[in-house]
Amino acid sequence: MFRLIIIIPAYNEEKTIAAVIREIPRQIANVSEVLVLVSDDGSTDGTAKRAQAGGADFVISHPNLGLAFNFKTALEEALKLGADIIVNIDADNQYNGREIPRLIAPILGADADIVLGDRQVAKLSHMPFGNKYGNMLGSWFIRKLLGMNIIDASTGFRAFSREAALRLSVMTRHTYTHETLIQAADQGLRMAQIPIEFRKREGRSRLIANLRSHIVKTGLTILRTFTVYKPLRVMLSFGLTLFLIGSFFIIRFFYFWWNGGGAGHIQSLIIAAVFMLIGFQTIVLGLVASAIGWSRKMLEEVLYRIKKKEFGSGIRNYE
Repeated sequence: MFRLIIIIPAYNEEKTIAAVIREIPRQIANVSEVLVLVSDDGSTDGTAKRAQAGGADFVISHPNLGLAFNFKTALEEALKLGADIIVNIDADNQYNGREIPRLIAPILGADADIVLGDRQVAKLSHMPFGNKYGNMLGSWFIRKLLGMNIIDASTGFRAFSREAALRLSVMTRHTYTHETLIQAADQGLRMAQIPIEFRKREGRSRLIANLRSHIVKTGLTILRTFTVYKPLRVMLSFGLTLFLIGSFFIIRFFYFWWNGGGAGHIQSLIIAAVFMLIGFQTIVLGLVASAIGWSRKMLEEVLYRIKKKEFGSGIRNYE
């Protein structure tokens, strides 16, 4: 039997937090215990009190440091409490808590380490235009980067096995969704996804206060995280692009030289040399970063062992 802990990162969600908690099923097949942990990210309203009144088993509060930090805090607290499976659900009541048994089924069946709830964004009529197509673009970008058929990379309704949670380390300060997927792929964790219900939000999103700013921050987070985990691929792409640009200017010079006008186009050779030199240096930098990546992998393994020792082994298969 397994201990399931539902984590709910929350910030100023006093109107919905109790309804989210009450909708969570407390009896699930093959799960011995279901606990709810609310992590209050410095709310200025009554979120923490409403969570306690709504039936949360644990409510932790800390200063407002953003969604990514709040998720990381909740994840680590769930590990300390001996969770065998952890489900993250948002506090705005857009996800249906009654779907949790379906979400954790692949983990219970040992078929996946992480399960994503696919909001079926393309079919949503109530999601604002910019949010909808921004989500679809981000998911497409992640699919191309990872070579995996991830339909909804931005979903906040996801389940983690204890092993997966121990291996994830959230570093970004904006949003954890894309970073954890890139980490999971690098760690070789198995991912599954199931279609879920996604309701219309009442009020404005706390995370996407400004759509343009959110897209820029998310894009930079994806690029930065992917560069950390796949530096050679990123640097090689940039380096070869610069090298090809330099080659174009060389071809341009020889074209004019062949037609008797090369003397007036020496600047093409200078520009070509600059681009090709920078491209070559970028490729070398990628090779160095790739070598450093082995040290990162060893440090990640050390961190995993430290966390496993600090948080214990969970209570898997306890009576």
